[in-house]
Amino acid sequence: MILSALSPLLRLPGVADVTRQTLLNMDPETAHTSTITALRLGLAPQQDRADPPELKTSLCGLELTNPVGMAAGFDKNAEVPRPLALMGFGMVEIGTVTPRPQQGNPKPRLFRVAAAEGVINRMGFNNEGHDAVFERLRNLRVPAALGVNIGANKDSEDFVADYVLGVRRFADLADYLTVNISSPNTPGLRNLQADETLRRLLGDVLAARAKARTRVPVLLKIAPDLDEAALDAVAAVIETTDLDGLIVSNTTISRDPVAGLENAAETGGLSGKPLFELSTRRLAQMRQRVGTLPIVGVGGIHSPQSAVAKFEAGADAIQLYSALVFGGLDLLDRIKRGLVTAVRAAGKTSIAELSGTRTDDWAAGRASL
Repeated sequence: MILSALSPLLRLPGVADVTRQTLLNMDPETAHTSTITALRLGLAPQQDRADPPELKTSLCGLELTNPVGMAAGFDKNAEVPRPLALMGFGMVEIGTVTPRPQQGNPKPRLFRVAAAEGVINRMGFNNEGHDAVFERLRNLRVPAALGVNIGANKDSEDFVADYVLGVRRFADLADYLTVNISSPNTPGLRNLQADETLRRLLGDVLAARAKARTRVPVLLKIAPDLDEAALDAVAAVIETTDLDGLIVSNTTISRDPVAGLENAAETGGLSGKPLFELSTRRLAQMRQRVGTLPIVGVGGIHSPQSAVAKFEAGADAIQLYSALVFGGLDLLDRIKRGLVTAVRAAGKTSIAELSGTRTDDWAAGRASL
């Protein structure tokens, strides 16, 4: 995907817009690779001031200077977690990482739905594998909460065993781990969200975590395409475990919000602005089911107002990715400023005090932007 403002030069009036348009004119995956390269070369600007105190919060016992993270999928191979943190993200999640290197699906596999500010991907967990990512992370200092998103190889005989390997490999390096069972691009993966299979998965993953030197928080990332009965089943399984939190949600296989638009018929997961309403409703519905369990809200955040809505629906922190394709990196700063404004306007002192203030409205479909 695409970030703008990749060097201090891009702060000059008009230059960032030209660069963003240049990237938008590229093949999406080429633009993404170019962006990662620029970040790796140190061309990204760094945040030059501390975050306001209103944004300080905690998540699963982790202290965050702000609750806005980079979602998994952008930095699959842990090439640029430190530059992302220095830009001002409060958390950076790398991956998805599988035990063995994996090429992913054939290209092209990344598509813009520009008219709706959406993105469709069928990447297929393309990554360099545990060993390469481990080597990059083991001596790296990241000034933000570092998450490692773990997955299973497409041709694995036992998906659950692959997640256990991920926990064993990264439990002592990451600030938190995300168990990603909700990508639509690995056949059969979403079946792990089903009752008994999920019970086995979480049991084995959390047993592996118990053997690590440190008790790393483990979060589960679920799909927005689960219906309410499926949400009930997931919540019932979670209640019997010591899972630390949820990420709601991954991409959707639905095309209702983009029907008839260019590239909308491509297979894969839809993200970006069209995902906002569905993912936020699912977030609120899970909040109703899991009480105070920490939840990271992801999916369709594209403005300060949509970020505020995620918190009101029940999020404790949020993550961005696809919206940066169209909004540029300055969206991060605008969202953080918008959150501070919302906290103050509500007469509160912390972003945590906004969490869950409109859960019932979002869960029932009575709220929208």
